[in-house]
Amino acid sequence: MNDLLIIGFRTVFLYVLILIILRIMGKREVGELGVIDVVVFVFMAEVAAFALDSPDKDLIQSVIPMLILLVIQVVSSYFSMRSKRFRDIVDGEPTLIIRHGKIIEHEMRKQRYNLDDLFQQLREQQIGSVHEVSFAYLEPSGNLSVFKHDSIQPVLSLISDGVIQGKHLELIDKTEEWLLEELLNLGINDVEQIFYCSFENDGLKFQLKESYQ
Repeated sequence: MNDLLIIGFRTVFLYVLILIILRIMGKREVGELGVIDVVVFVFMAEVAAFALDSPDKDLIQSVIPMLILLVIQVVSSYFSMRSKRFRDIVDGEPTLIIRHGKIIEHEMRKQRYNLDDLFQQLREQQIGSVHEVSFAYLEPSGNLSVFKHDSIQPVLSLISDGVIQGKHLELIDKTEEWLLEELLNLGINDVEQIFYCSFENDGLKFQLKESYQ
């Protein structure tokens, strides 16, 4: 009976603690969780299960690992906000799967993404043929973002958090030298000053980081 009371108390306590931790971690949809988020959740579930399965062990032995996991997640989130390179390493970046109706086979192989997966996700978006597709991106979450020929086309970031996006420049048939020259004409001589930059309506649109505004 004593063990049941301990387990009941721990269940309520851990439930409240995990809710608090999730609130601190921030609001993200399940499908948008990063790799670190998933790892933290898995470990947290294991730690909570250990606390409930071993009522004879001190509860602090489970609370401390959870708090450490929270610190890891908060620190990683901080670096993710500050560094595009860190985000790409941890979470990955979108992969172009279809371009102008043509499936990019080598990118599918790199992502271990097969044709059945591709066609299923196209059908889920009521798209019957790859030839209807202008661009399709496999997101880090596993979702497929699709743009049809007759829809608004995706606007690609040429600079993100001060980092030039070479792949995006290639997609619009531009070079890094062209980008730097255009920025110089606009009075920008250091790309690290730029928070976000895109190419829209045949011109550059950009926003400086707050520290440079």
